[in-house]
Amino acid sequence: MNVAGHSAVLERQLLLQLGDRLKRLRKAQGLGTVAMAQRAGISRTTLSAVEAGDPGPSIGTYLRVMSLLGVGGELALLAGDTLQPPLPDTAAARSRRAKPVVQVLVSVDETRHQIQDLQSLALHEEAVRRVRADPALLQQAQATLERWLQSGPSRSSGLWKEWQTILVKGQWRKALGHTRRAQALRQASPLTTVLPEDARQNILAQVRELRQGVLLGDAMNKASP
Repeated sequence: MNVAGHSAVLERQLLLQLGDRLKRLRKAQGLGTVAMAQRAGISRTTLSAVEAGDPGPSIGTYLRVMSLLGVGGELALLAGDTLQPPLPDTAAARSRRAKPVVQVLVSVDETRHQIQDLQSLALHEEAVRRVRADPALLQQAQATLERWLQSGPSRSSGLWKEWQTILVKGQWRKALGHTRRAQALRQASPLTTVLPEDARQNILAQVRELRQGVLLGDAMNKASP
């Protein structure tokens, strides 16, 4: 994967990994969600969004949680000059020492069905983006949903009825979350039917690259498992 370019799937996976790490750190420190939310000055809902890797919370909210868990310094590295090339005409720039190589391998744990859920999430986020920009696509999704409902009883009927409300009210976060209910909604979703084939294939290609593993850093090359 050319990680110098835009990869929505890679960005989403990085947020998911960050949220999962923060959740594990909180639990390791013996902090409940109520106590953690109070310390951070945020609601439990916002904390849940952070731990789910939701792009909704601000970077300031993520930094507040990271700082309270003792990992705020990692973001400080990105904000500072430590990882940047040395300025011209400085001692660091004239040094003959080899530049340290900083690389991070990003991949997905397929044993926990992460890759399937990441793919579903990426497809839905792209579909939501397009539906927001083009109301005709919303009508298309609603028509598809009505056909499904009229086809007769199904194990997904309850989820389809919930989708009726989601589409009418634009309650996209219900289907874009990291909960089991959100995952179930995505499995019975009419939303991805509005995606053109090229958009779908682009996301699937990004998922395939991520499955193999992607190196972020100085090499900017795809890694083998």
